[in-house]
Amino acid sequence: GSIEEDAWRRDFTVNALYYNVADFSLVDYTGGLEDLRAGVMRVIGDPETRYREDPVRMLRAVRFAAKLGFRVHPETEIPLLSMGSLLKDISSARLYEEVLKLFLGGCALQTFEHLRRYDLFRYLFPETDACLGTEEHNFPRQFVIRALANTDARIAEGKTVTPAFLFAAMLWEPMRRHTALFMEQGLPD
Repeated sequence: GSIEEDAWRRDFTVNALYYNVADFSLVDYTGGLEDLRAGVMRVIGDPETRYREDPVRMLRAVRFAAKLGFRVHPETEIPLLSMGSLLKDISSARLYEEVLKLFLGGCALQTFEHLRRYDLFRYLFPETDACLGTEEHNFPRQFVIRALANTDARIAEGKTVTPAFLFAAMLWEPMRRHTALFMEQGLPD
């Protein structure tokens, strides 16, 4: 198809800008330049329809907003709060790849906060999400937050972060919960 047809198939307006090498201009069919200037993530087309076509777009909206420091446009944002369950139908392999992009891109903590705000985190790490709603010794659980801040700091310093560390941090609290249950049932340390 044409460049314009390709632009309308993209997911976000700011992701549908083209550079014309002939005259060094930007070509914008979707209002992406205006959204870029305003710092707004906006889905092209009807957000509910686009999220149903590919629920991973919800995660991409969050990731790009966090990475770019953008706000999510209200029309793009509202369905995020009610359509997260669509992520249950995404293959584990694809979600694994998206989780790596979400948390190993240098803005893990902001991404985490957005995922929690839109109630999407629970579809990625349901047991961790449940643990985050509890306190330990009258204090909120901070392990995941500290691990993500550490991840961001390591990436900013050019150091490596492995997926194993990320998943260990995400699953630490559920593992502790399961360990306590096993010990209550008489399993030795």
